[in-house]
Amino acid sequence: MATGKAFFFECFRSHGLWTKPRYPSMPKYPKGSSLKSPGRDDPEAAVMENKATALFSVIGMTCSACAGSVEKAIKRLPGIHDAAVDLLSNRAQVLFYPAFPSEEQIRETIEDVGYVAALIKEEVNEKSTLVCRIRIIGMTCTSCSGTVESALQGVRGVQKAIVALATEEAEIQYDSKIVGADQLMKAVEDTGFEAILICTGEDRSKVELKLDGVCTERSLRIIEKSLQALPGIEKCSIDPVLNKVSLSYNPDQTGPRNFIEVIESSGSGHLKASLYPEDGGYKPHRHHEIKQYYQSFLWSLVFTIPVILTSMIFMYIPGIKHGLDIKIVNMLSIGELLRWILATPVQFIIGRRFYIGSYKALRHGSANMDVLIALGTNAAYFYSFYSVFKAATSPNFEATDFFETSATLISFILLGKYLEVLAKGKTSDAIAKLMDLAPETATLLIYDKEGNVLDELEIDSRLIQKNDVIKIMPGGKVASDGLVIWGQSHVNESMITGEARPVFKRKGDTVIGGTVNENGVLHIQATHVGSESALSQIVRLVESAQMAKAPVQKFADRISKYFVPLVITIAFFTWLSWFLAGKYHTYPKSLIPSSMDYFELALQFGITVMVIACPCALGLATPTAVMVGTGVGASQGVLIKGGHALESAHKVNCIVFDKTGTLTTGKPVVVSTKLLKNMVLCDFYEYVAAAEVNSEHPLAKAIVQYAKRLRDEENHVWPEVQDFISVTGHGVKAKVGDKEIIVGNKSLMLNSGIHIPVEAYELLAEAEQNAQTGIVVSMNQEVVGVIAISDPLKPGAQDVISILNTMKVKSIMVTGDNQGTANAIAKEVGIDTIVAEARPEQKAEKVKELQMSGFTVAMVGDGINDSPALVSADVGMAIGAGTDIAIEAADIVLMKSNLEDVITAIDLSRKTFTRIRWNYIWALGYNIIGIPIAAGVFFPMTQVRLPPWLAGAAMAASSVSVVLCSLSLKNYKRPKQLETLQIKDIMVQ
Repeated sequence: MATGKAFFFECFRSHGLWTKPRYPSMPKYPKGSSLKSPGRDDPEAAVMENKATALFSVIGMTCSACAGSVEKAIKRLPGIHDAAVDLLSNRAQVLFYPAFPSEEQIRETIEDVGYVAALIKEEVNEKSTLVCRIRIIGMTCTSCSGTVESALQGVRGVQKAIVALATEEAEIQYDSKIVGADQLMKAVEDTGFEAILICTGEDRSKVELKLDGVCTERSLRIIEKSLQALPGIEKCSIDPVLNKVSLSYNPDQTGPRNFIEVIESSGSGHLKASLYPEDGGYKPHRHHEIKQYYQSFLWSLVFTIPVILTSMIFMYIPGIKHGLDIKIVNMLSIGELLRWILATPVQFIIGRRFYIGSYKALRHGSANMDVLIALGTNAAYFYSFYSVFKAATSPNFEATDFFETSATLISFILLGKYLEVLAKGKTSDAIAKLMDLAPETATLLIYDKEGNVLDELEIDSRLIQKNDVIKIMPGGKVASDGLVIWGQSHVNESMITGEARPVFKRKGDTVIGGTVNENGVLHIQATHVGSESALSQIVRLVESAQMAKAPVQKFADRISKYFVPLVITIAFFTWLSWFLAGKYHTYPKSLIPSSMDYFELALQFGITVMVIACPCALGLATPTAVMVGTGVGASQGVLIKGGHALESAHKVNCIVFDKTGTLTTGKPVVVSTKLLKNMVLCDFYEYVAAAEVNSEHPLAKAIVQYAKRLRDEENHVWPEVQDFISVTGHGVKAKVGDKEIIVGNKSLMLNSGIHIPVEAYELLAEAEQNAQTGIVVSMNQEVVGVIAISDPLKPGAQDVISILNTMKVKSIMVTGDNQGTANAIAKEVGIDTIVAEARPEQKAEKVKELQMSGFTVAMVGDGINDSPALVSADVGMAIGAGTDIAIEAADIVLMKSNLEDVITAIDLSRKTFTRIRWNYIWALGYNIIGIPIAAGVFFPMTQVRLPPWLAGAAMAASSVSVVLCSLSLKNYKRPKQLETLQIKDIMVQ
């Protein structure tokens, strides 16, 4: 069955159903298909229209890891749009394009992973799984994010919901036939937080246009109908209040310039259309939040500083003290009245946010940081108010107030939150920088009918449409993913791939949007625009990675559930203990400060305990480090798909390497040909190339390229082939003219009943000794020649294996190549353990075998035949130049295709988890050490107590220190051995 799946993959590959790799993952449906739908010109549109859903029962899953492996395996199949596996109900729901995989092939894939699967015949074909992202305003700690996450998961139709405190966003996977984005936003708002929709996942591409001019109801109706009539329009809506047109469309068929043209022509020249100003993004939202906290802090200082002066400073200046002690009403003094007046706006106006946050949390049966702050400050304020009120109504009672405590606490907490959001804003710098890579404008070339450049037009880069020709000047940014159709230059791709050296580009080469053209003019034809561009895909991947929770975060989530109630309980018993001890004189009266009695001393201890405890730091410990770590990885050309991949990578102690395209360059070349029969070499390669031209295997491409050079014809037409069969990992069979051709390894020959002569065995042995791959060619059941192909090692491969050994990481090579070649390559790079002639399922079995032996295994590969092993491994690392399916299957994508990035990925993950551990030390340390000090445990011995305002400062400092500890990752440097290796590589070149 596994062999059948591998054969199925190879058939798709050999028939051209897979496109050139795109970063960072494969498309949701194969492009470039040759399938036709009756009456349709666009095969992709036909495929898109025939989307179906299948439901399977999956027996044998025991944990979330099982469900994850099933989901990943399904998603590796071609034509899969989405898949969701429910562990509790033992079901898998798959949204797919039936023109590619069948329900039976999906079922077989599930069974290949090791579980029993059966198709459930239900009416599910109308269901559609989408992913929605919502920004959530007002969350302060993990208790808030947990409340929102629980509310979303409780909505019918929601399959999965993740709420990230650090990014203040929710990512929801839902069934659009059951629930809509509006209902999801309402669920968030019902929890008491503000929700802003980022995207619904419904649209392939979306644009918003602004209408300028006099808009009547009739003109808007004409515009709407005109736009809806355009090919490729999926959704069109007009907001008559804002004069805004929102459009969802297929970028292969139309684009924003077409919309502007239609609007302006429909309005009889009275209306003008332009792109609607962008108001979203990371920076505006974060800047608004920073500004809010800054202004609140400044206003709180205006009132708090006089309170502190009148209570702590002026009381020691005789003249001023006398004035403040003047009684107004009974025993109420001027100083007490001033402090009450000044503290009240701080408590109820500036501190209003804490009351709102507390109410929202308590309304949903949870408690967060706002509850602690509200309780602590209210205790201080209302006791002080009671004291002042009693002094005003009593001729004998002398008031003792704590107004400075409540006001100072709120001020310090606001300062801490300001510093925290300031630091948190820097954790998302990676995404902001990626989004800023795209140039604002582009130079569009206008052609006449003869293909001559007629004019150049500067346009907004968001107006670029597919197949537009864009001119890129030296020093300018490439405005869109595209194909070079004229010119040559060096392009700096370091901002996308992390590759420091500029890459030479000429006609026929691809370029990536956001990269920099260094020296020469290029004309590029746009191939991927908008959400389909490589830059957009990378941004989406990094966003998803930063949303995903690392398993270690579950520790903080568990603690946060009980943290606030526990702190409140400790605070209450602290107050009660000191109150009873003071009442029954169990400690010397001399311990009580002269300015208060035993009740007030007990109250101050209780308040201090409440305000020193900080659940925020615990909640920020993991996500901030993951955010910075994944951002740094992206800048280094290492795309890490979330916290789970980071956590697994730091434990890796065994790496399984594929050979071709991983340890070697993946660009094999024919080095020698030995014929065993008398025939012309060109005729021999005419037959061999005709058979191999249908295969996408690197060895097949090498043979075809060599045959072309013999013919000295780049576009030579090879003879027609019949009955082509690709045998994955072995070779191909085909009928060319009157000859039955078999090209492959000796196993394929023996399995086909073909006798291999001694001379051929000797040639194969010689090739293996020289680290070459020997390919046997038979015609009409007789071996006629042996082709020796060499695939050179990647620069630095030996050094990478050596460095991994020093990092105590075991290296293993698993390849489909023959034993001799595998041994020669392994010896050259320094790998001791080799598994040769391995089929795709055998690679996965080897990975599982190593895992059973206690290893944490990473698999590094680049091909379709590596994807089962990539899925099975604890961490799958895909070489960026590999196939789409390998990139999609992997947890980490090495975009530069450099082996040394394997070390970078492991080292970065280790550094990230060191930061996470330090974060937990900071977060827990403040609480473990601070709470006993705040509770007065050491007060009888030291007679030193922690004032509530200082406790508030410590609480704020804990959150800030955690975020700053995570931000220190931005200074990450690769291991020094790699810098030396890079210098050696440059010297060799």
